[in-house]
Amino acid sequence: MTTNSLADALAIRATASAFDAQRGKLPVPGDPHRLPGSVAVAQQISELGKLLTELGDEVLFRTVNREHSSRTSLAVSSFSAAVRPAGEAAAALGEVAQQLAFLERTEHLHDRPDARDAREAAGRVIDESLETADAALRDAADSLHAASTAVSPPSSRLRAALTRTTTPVYEVVPPAPAPTEPATVAPRTVRGR
Repeated sequence: MTTNSLADALAIRATASAFDAQRGKLPVPGDPHRLPGSVAVAQQISELGKLLTELGDEVLFRTVNREHSSRTSLAVSSFSAAVRPAGEAAAALGEVAQQLAFLERTEHLHDRPDARDAREAAGRVIDESLETADAALRDAADSLHAASTAVSPPSSRLRAALTRTTTPVYEVVPPAPAPTEPATVAPRTVRGR
């Protein structure tokens, strides 16, 4: 692994994309009839744990192989800063898993008024925790995306390409004339080389 600004920027960008992907997997809060699945939440906690390990490895690698340049220091700082929101997201999902386990344990008590209140409160905690996880993952991804640009700014060609329109332009093509008689095949002339 090398530590140049392009390699740093690519590693930071890849990590930012991984956080974006984790955010895309989050269940949508607010639907009391459709709780997130406990297995899916546990799997996402595990994936966030791997991302935290990767962040730590990136910080360790760049710290041990530090080149005394501001760009390497910026990469170390960027990966380090993403640890906090990643941890917050994992903790929030841990809270979701805990509340889901409570709801599973108390399923048979759903008719009792005191249990109903506690179960409704658990649903609110799940929603708040999912919102916290979403915000934390967005913070991690956004800061890493910004850092990748700071470590290795895009070339002038890329900046120009990004400013071009992506709106498709449709041209009106006149319809082909309909044949009135059966088409005849014109004889072909074959020329030798």
